[in-house]
Amino acid sequence: MTSSTQAVPPAACADCRLRQLDCFLPVSADELAFIQSCRQTTQAVRAGAAIVSEHRAPQRIYTLYAGWAFRYKTLADGRRQILNFLLPGDLVGLQGEFTDEATHGVEALTDTQLCVFGQDQLWRIFQQQPRLGYNVTWLCASEERLVDENLVTVGRRAAAERIAMLLINLWRRAERVSLVDEDGGVEFPLTQQHIADALGLSLVHTNKTLRKLERLGLHALDSGRLRLIDVAALERMADYYARPLRQVPLI
Repeated sequence: MTSSTQAVPPAACADCRLRQLDCFLPVSADELAFIQSCRQTTQAVRAGAAIVSEHRAPQRIYTLYAGWAFRYKTLADGRRQILNFLLPGDLVGLQGEFTDEATHGVEALTDTQLCVFGQDQLWRIFQQQPRLGYNVTWLCASEERLVDENLVTVGRRAAAERIAMLLINLWRRAERVSLVDEDGGVEFPLTQQHIADALGLSLVHTNKTLRKLERLGLHALDSGRLRLIDVAALERMADYYARPLRQVPLI
């Protein structure tokens, strides 16, 4: 697996390693040239730094090329809710196009590499490349579906079900973008605090539940790497079953 510090976006979108993956929709030569014309630059953001600052007027839209990040909201007293985690290929900052300020923040979970688009390019996409505009709309709808699933998880699933759901979901998303090794392991940069903030659990409860699932032989989490041992049992626990995954747009 290539580290995010090494996986710098190529100068030409035609050389993008993500576009070689079967999970992303192919684009025509004309569409690819258009995407290239919209991309302004690339940017590296170190782990722990802001990609999108909460409550500030956003200026850019990004495609996450390498690394992990997460979207979050904070309350006045500093309590944080992680809304979702972002992996390579995900579009970042689109919501800011429709508000005066970012309604959430985006933080780099690991060192990240991003392709950068100006917000003024979004309207140009809809005007000149309707199929790509539809793809952006599809990504918005997909984001809404993830938010719905997260709401069900936090609102109705018990602690063990929540963690089982999170582990399966992130592992399968990482597998889609070829981040899972031959032995089934994947880089898992989340701390227990990240898991607690994403699932609405206390840190103590998160720790106890993770250890319980590991004792049951459902997963192994060690030295920042995750391996699922009994996927079927995790699916039953989370009431979450894999469905055929369709190709997704990549802007």
